[in-house]
Order: sequence, then C-alpha cells, then structure tokens
Amino acid sequence: MSPMHILNSRQYDLLTGGFGGMLSVRIKGGEAASMKVAERLKLFKRATSLGGVESLVEHRASIEGEGTPCPADLLRLSIGIEDVEDLIDDMTQALEG
Repeated sequence: MSPMHILNSRQYDLLTGGFGGMLSVRIKGGEAASMKVAERLKLFKRATSLGGVESLVEHRASIEGEGTPCPADLLRLSIGIEDVEDLIDDMTQALEG
C-alpha cells in the first residue's frame, strides 16, 4: 500500500462519502466523438481543476495542443459530490447522443 493511500485512509475517518475519483476514458470514434460527448454532458462542467467539489470533464489533448502525447480521443473525468446515479445517467445520455 502506498504512503499516500495510508494517509488518505487515516483521513477517511474525518470524511463522509469516501475518496474522490479521477479517471480517463477513451471514446470510440476519435477526437470529434470525444468532443461531442464532452459537449453533451450536462452535470459535468468543462474545466481543468482538481480543487472543487463539482464533477468535471476535460479534453486534455485540446488543452495541451499540437504535439501532445495525450490521445485525441481521451476525456479526463474528475468526480465530484453529485449523486452517483445522476452522473451515470448524464454520462449515458452523452455517450448515446
């Protein structure tokens, strides 16, 4: 277990709701498809940040620009405190769009 995980586990007793989450997903269909998914999201805000409580989506390749090693079809998600079912529903509708 990493030292940071041990520290977070100790701090967990002070928190309600558990740890926050960040993940990256690659969208089938390339850059254009990933941008459309990000545009269709309603609860996720389009932003680059780790300090807030709201759920965020970022298309990292467009932030970094030409020559980035980041895949063009990748979306980075930071999960906030919204209801998990609402976030799942939002992501589902954006992917099915």
